[in-house]
Amino acid sequence: MVVAEVKIELKKGVTDPEGMNTKKALDLLGWNVESVKTGKVFHIDLGDGVSEDEALATVEEMCKRILANPVIQTYHIELEG
Repeated sequence: MVVAEVKIELKKGVTDPEGMNTKKALDLLGWNVESVKTGKVFHIDLGDGVSEDEALATVEEMCKRILANPVIQTYHIELEG
């Protein structure tokens, strides 16, 4: 079984309103943090009988077509199994 973990983050310079609001809330509650950035994590089970090369190519295509917006986001893929 091959499982892919895909982390999606905003590119540098792209405004992250949710992260900024979370930082403000943390500061108000007494936790003074430098910054907060939001992102998404997907765990995708590709099943058995898939090579790592096939899995990586498949997940790359998923990222390019639907999981990430390449204009404002970056992605990182890790495979397990």
